[in-house]
Amino acid sequence: MDFLPINLRLRDQPVVLIGAGVVAARKARFLLGAGAQLTVVAPEQDSQFRALAETHELVWHAREYAPGDLGGAIMVIAATPDREVNAAVYAEAKSRGIPVNVVDSPNLCSFIFPAIVDRSPLTVAISSSGASPVLARSVRSRIEAMLPAATADIARFARLHRDRIRAAGDTEDERRHIWEQVIDGPVAQLILSNRWQAAEQALAELLESHRTSPVGEVYLIGAGPGDPELMTFKALRLLQRADIVLHDRLVNPDIVAMARRDADKLYVGKQRSDHSVPQDRINELLVELAQQGNRVARLKGGDPFVFGRGGEEIELLAQEKIPFQVVPGITAGNAAACYAGIPLTHRDYAQSVRFVTGHTKDGKLQHRWEEFLSETETLVFYMGLVGLPIICRELIAHGRPGDTAVALIERATLPSQRLLTGTLGTIESLVESASPQAPTLIIVGKVVDLADRLRWYGSG
Repeated sequence: MDFLPINLRLRDQPVVLIGAGVVAARKARFLLGAGAQLTVVAPEQDSQFRALAETHELVWHAREYAPGDLGGAIMVIAATPDREVNAAVYAEAKSRGIPVNVVDSPNLCSFIFPAIVDRSPLTVAISSSGASPVLARSVRSRIEAMLPAATADIARFARLHRDRIRAAGDTEDERRHIWEQVIDGPVAQLILSNRWQAAEQALAELLESHRTSPVGEVYLIGAGPGDPELMTFKALRLLQRADIVLHDRLVNPDIVAMARRDADKLYVGKQRSDHSVPQDRINELLVELAQQGNRVARLKGGDPFVFGRGGEEIELLAQEKIPFQVVPGITAGNAAACYAGIPLTHRDYAQSVRFVTGHTKDGKLQHRWEEFLSETETLVFYMGLVGLPIICRELIAHGRPGDTAVALIERATLPSQRLLTGTLGTIESLVESASPQAPTLIIVGKVVDLADRLRWYGSG
């Protein structure tokens, strides 16, 4: 992090601005909007600056900058086209220990101006550390689209009731839970609808219900195949609300890091012959943690209901009457196929798709192989790397041609994704020489031949 983002109170504080052009006018608007006592040093004023000076109170010295002009200031901005003047302002400010910003000169800045989304009293600052102001503005526009103007009303409501909510919770965790229910629940929606009286009543009911014993909640979240950008908005929102996060081996660490910093993260991953926490214990743990009043995020790779044993985990929750939510995730079959340029269905090649577990038990795969013979159906095998020889042998033995196209996708959607293509007769030898590692996904069918033309991601 090149610059530490902070919020600085400037109301009634002396700030010096050197320059009075178009750029200086933009900086002056920020400073005056924050209530600064602004002194401007410049021989001439741009028309935009003159208009600003007519509607705001500021001091203007109509002359060139001179040493000593920065005395008493708590902040300095230089916005002139003269590099020598800007350098001299920087040098004086540095010698006086005053924070200084020289416009468009990151090497002459001890602070920089971020792009700002203003929903006062809520403000959002975005900075590229001076590397790309255009990128920062682009991100700002996206955030502005996400935050309605009435978000400011929610912030004002929160400020109005801050002490009341603080008194309602005995611990920091309790107070955070209340705030999250206010911000993400009916109270906020009423405020956004300009129904303040109803919002006040909803808050009173919320605080009253909080006095009873709190009951936790479990969020069963599909984390997708690996790429954090494939997480849904709801998945991210619930993950960041959780007090405790239980995560699998296949969940990208970057996704786990999206949880609150103060949330407890518990690894409960499983892999072949190595179950760090048995499934029955995971089920019990979800119940125990929720009964203690915690909000628990159970992060599972892919989709929790596609070979994810999610149904087993919520069954005990339902039995114990623990509130829970299930958030779908992009399952590995869909993601791997898309990132490899292999459409699972195609009018000319495949009219159906079948998801099949490739996980072996006692060295065997128990399937009705005779059902897998249609050449117009795509087969997708999950967890099939170890069982690949069995898959190829059984499909051929039951009538699939040996030249049927096969793809093996390793670490789908991640930068290290690798694609191997062959046939039922050749893929084993290709895998032996390439030595792919789990997680991998196997696709069988004519659609694999489209990968050469439609592939767009990865290099292997």
